[in-house]
Amino acid sequence: MVQTPVPAETLYPDADGKPMADNTKQYRWIVRLVTNLKHLLQEQTAFAAGDLLWYPVKVDAPPVPAQAPDAMVVMGRPDYDRGSYKQWQEDNIAPQVVFEIISPSNSATEISQKQSFYDRHGVLEMFFYDPDSFEFWGLVRQQVSDRPTLLTRLNLPWVSPILSIRFDMFEDGLALFYPDGKPFKDPDELLQERDQTQQRLDKALAKLQEMGVDPKDLE
Repeated sequence: MVQTPVPAETLYPDADGKPMADNTKQYRWIVRLVTNLKHLLQEQTAFAAGDLLWYPVKVDAPPVPAQAPDAMVVMGRPDYDRGSYKQWQEDNIAPQVVFEIISPSNSATEISQKQSFYDRHGVLEMFFYDPDSFEFWGLVRQQVSDRPTLLTRLNLPWVSPILSIRFDMFEDGLALFYPDGKPFKDPDELLQERDQTQQRLDKALAKLQEMGVDPKDLE
């Protein structure tokens, strides 16, 4: 008997029916991570996303391996809109870095399964953080074939070899820093800084025009 092929949209949906976050604290962390990672990587060929389904291998029938990391980074892939990340359509490049923000509804079994999935499918750096208990750990390796090294809060501060961002733990929890030492900020703070920079630039251009200098002549 010939088996009817399963439609691709059935095998690889762009949503898993699960909410992005269970609470505002987890949501705020996810948005902060994705916003700052995109800002960090804006001059590079890299893709950063949050709560996006990642399909590492193509299959013809269920079960379909998939996970939706709270945040993930794929170096070497361009930043454009996707409904999901189908690895076989992306030069077979797996996310190198993933983040999971743990919520009260996450069971130990679920977290263990995610950790095993990321390890099995080639993630080089994976980080797990509970913003309520400040529990933090990660598994990091240089190459897919390397044995992963366990990273805990006792190992902090620590700098990611891939992203060059620094992880550190303080009394009020985990903090991440850009390579230049500036802390990750909430999206509204980044927008405010961008607006202030644009305002300063506009004032400088206006001043040049008052002095009779055409800014185009400076190019």
